[in-house]
Order: sequence, then structure tokens, then C-alpha cells
Amino acid sequence: MTDVTTPGKANGQDAHLKRPTISFEFFPPKTEEMERNLWDTINRLAPLDPKFVSVTYGAGGSTRERTHSTIARILKETALLPAAHLTCVGASRGEIDEIVDRYHEVGVRHIVALRGDPVGGIGTPYFSHPDGYQSSAELVAGIKKRHGDIEVSVSAYPEKHPEARDFDADIDTLQAKVDAGATRAITQVFFDNDLYFRYLDRVRARGINIPVVPGIMPMHNFKQARAFVTRAGTTVPDWFAAKFEGLDDDAETRKLVAATVAAGQVQKLAKHGVDTFHFYTMNRADLVFAISHLLGIRAKSAQKAA
Repeated sequence: MTDVTTPGKANGQDAHLKRPTISFEFFPPKTEEMERNLWDTINRLAPLDPKFVSVTYGAGGSTRERTHSTIARILKETALLPAAHLTCVGASRGEIDEIVDRYHEVGVRHIVALRGDPVGGIGTPYFSHPDGYQSSAELVAGIKKRHGDIEVSVSAYPEKHPEARDFDADIDTLQAKVDAGATRAITQVFFDNDLYFRYLDRVRARGINIPVVPGIMPMHNFKQARAFVTRAGTTVPDWFAAKFEGLDDDAETRKLVAATVAAGQVQKLAKHGVDTFHFYTMNRADLVFAISHLLGIRAKSAQKAA
């Protein structure tokens, strides 16, 4: 089997003996209550010492200022390393370059560069800004040209991007992003580990050797989450859905099942050599904290938090 997240295993140490590397994704809050919830989540997860935490960016830049203020507060009040999401949608090159400059000025050295979803939502036609970056690869190149010290992560799709003609075309896009300067890919959520490993084999066969980090989403609310991920092209297997049958009105049991299923997924990935995980937290700490614990990750009490 091809190596999973790095070109070689450090000091020949088996993956299961190493502390996994983790990162977390948050979204910027819309209300004061959501703000309090987000910071409760950050306080809970920060002691797990993630490699970085990312903050998402809405379609058409709809959360631009909230994303920036969340990033700025993380930098000011915690010891976490924030990664700012940035998309090509709804802004000219000049506007996006200004955003990159602002991030660099406040101390951000990691950007997750994405094409972005259509302004009308997933499934509607995508239109690039006439004066903007036309692709994620162009955005990566633009970031690296302005600030070579900014690390750039990009997206990857174990089931291919919904708009890609086929897997070859999809991996062409990933190759273009790597050629432009991306040094890490984070996958869309998936629930069948075989999809990830088959995708990884395709990527490695093309000579792409950057880390391809699996994106993991614990399903706090299964019906809601399934609707969201399927619109983005993720398959929810029947066996997976069956585990949540009859639990629509039983949140506590649903939470236990979600933690068990997600923990099983990451433990199986770890058993096959995966040593890096990116968690889509949905701004909730409980399941992610439990899953991290089962991976052998323990809180560092000295971790500075807000």
C-alpha cells in the first residue's frame, strides 16, 4: 500500500506508535450565542494541541469579515495556529490580494485556498468573477507570489469533485494546485475508507506526494448532515445510514452512535498507516474530543486557550 500522508515514515517508526497529528475546522459565528458556543468549543479542543485550526469562508465572501475577526481573535487570545479559508468567489483579484495582505499583516501564515461554491449554493451554476482568480490553482499561485512564507492547503475529493469530468480530470486539477505551490490537501468528507485509499493510490500514481489528509465529520445530526454532504457529492452508504435508523428523536443515543462510528473509521484508517486527521467539528467539541481521546491524544493542561 502506498504511504498515506507523508513520503516516508520518520525513523522507521510504525504509524500506530506515533501520536496522530490532528487539525480542526470551525465556521465563523453569526450570533452572540454562536460566538459563545464557538469559544467554548475552542477552549475545549485547544489543549489537544492541534497542528492548526481552520476557519471557513462563505460563498461569495458572505462571511469574510466574520472569518477575519475569528482568525484575529484566535491569534490574539490563544496559542493555536489558525488557517484562513479563502475562495475565488465574488471578488476581484485586487480584493482577494488585499484580504491575503491583511491576513499576512496580522500574522496568518496558512491559508486553505478553494475555488468556492457557487453563490447560489451547491448544484447551481458556478460563475467566476470576471476580474477574479479563475481557479483554485490560480488562487494558490497568487497567494504564493505575494507572500511566499504563507503555507497553502487545498481540497481533494475521494469521490472526485462533482463537476469534474472524471477522476483523471479531477487529479489534473489537484496537480495544478500542487504545481502552483500547495503543500497539503485535505479531503472532502467520506464514510467508506476504501474510497480514500483508492483515491490516494491514484494520486500517488500521478507522482503527487504532498500529504492527503482525510477529512472526518462526526454526524451530530444525521439527517441534516446527510443532506449537506450528499449535495457536495459525498456518498452515504446504506450500512452507515442504517446505524442511525429510529434515532431522529433520540439525540443522546444518536450522539453515542455518531461517536462510535466516527471513532471506528479513524481507528481503521490509523491501523492502515494514516497518522494525520482533519476534523470538521461543526463548532462542537464533544464528539471530536472523544474520538481524539480514542486515538491516544491527551489534553495538554498547559495549552494556552482563550
